[in-house]
Amino acid sequence: MKLSARVEYGVRAMAVLAIHYRAGPLPLREIAEQEKISLKFLEQIFPGLRRAELIQSVRGSRGGYILSRPPANIKVGDIVRAVEGPITPVDCLSEVDSEACCHRKDACLTRQVWEKLRDRINDVLDEVSLDELVEIKPAKLLT
Repeated sequence: MKLSARVEYGVRAMAVLAIHYRAGPLPLREIAEQEKISLKFLEQIFPGLRRAELIQSVRGSRGGYILSRPPANIKVGDIVRAVEGPITPVDCLSEVDSEACCHRKDACLTRQVWEKLRDRINDVLDEVSLDELVEIKPAKLLT
């Protein structure tokens, strides 16, 4: 199982916003340059973060994006779900319509493993907040 580039870049961009949380809005272009991410790709990711009310846009010459709440109140799981939707390792666990997806739901021998995996992934992602993520900065950022 592998997380998408959208998830990776979304979390990285949100970490940058967390680092600059008290400094005011940050233009998307600056985030893209700092993280070496395509601006066009970030432009596709940010609407989901905005819909999930994780970020706010600020207009004007000093505009850009800010976190909608303190970094301690935003979990990595919130970001992943905003960018990709529910975390489901197999389609039959989708919250959308699991009955239509899997008619064997009540008799499935493997479902309990997939449910455990989904729950553990969600637990790990929901344990880590943005402030914890950026608390220990890589050595390169400290110089």
